[in-house]
Amino acid sequence: MLFFTQCFGAVLDLIHLRFQHYKAKRVFSAAGQLVCVVNPTHSLKYAPTRCAAVQASTEQSILPPCHHHEAVHDSQLLPCTCPLFSCPWEGHLEVVVSHLRQTHRINILQGAEIVFLATDMHLPAPTDWIIMHSCLGHQFLLVLRKQEKYEGHPQFFATMMLIGTPTQADNFTYRLELNRNQRRLKWEATPRSILECVDSVISDGDCLVLNTSLAQLFSDNGSLAIGIAITTSKVHSSEAEM
Repeated sequence: MLFFTQCFGAVLDLIHLRFQHYKAKRVFSAAGQLVCVVNPTHSLKYAPTRCAAVQASTEQSILPPCHHHEAVHDSQLLPCTCPLFSCPWEGHLEVVVSHLRQTHRINILQGAEIVFLATDMHLPAPTDWIIMHSCLGHQFLLVLRKQEKYEGHPQFFATMMLIGTPTQADNFTYRLELNRNQRRLKWEATPRSILECVDSVISDGDCLVLNTSLAQLFSDNGSLAIGIAITTSKVHSSEAEM
């Protein structure tokens, strides 16, 4: 009976996920947008030392090389940037994407415009919805987080991070759009580099911030659809034309 109950529960979850995906495709198919259903994950990592480790690694990379013969840590190695887990992995920026996909099973979608459909918005904080977005020859990390910035008052924070350097990030502009029941809300900004740490971006409030009541206005049966678009910045475009 226990085995049957578990299997039956898994089947119901699958049916629920397929139904949500069907609804999203029906709503956004007219716009030709790719829909990705993203399930929530309870964050197991809220260690303040992670941001400090990323910052320290970035600062070390600009120091002059050490000429001592003693063993030194490779200053170009970065700690894992996954906002979900405390991961001991270290590696170069060029292999961050493969690490996130293979180790943390974060999906990646391709296309100039996609729809990020976050399910089960009612779950208690802290909860994260994460996906990678491949566009314009670069990879971006979209993070939607439900977090209590003030006790008893959960908020939703959405941001886009470039898996690259801050200089590369300045070349792009991202837009997050919520659209439902004749209401529209847009957030447009330059993405931050993954080297700057997702936790710091959320703490600074440099992202789309929704309180619970506002999130409910745009949600549909516990799911929140966020339209994502990435473009090159005007400055970068003019330089390319010259």
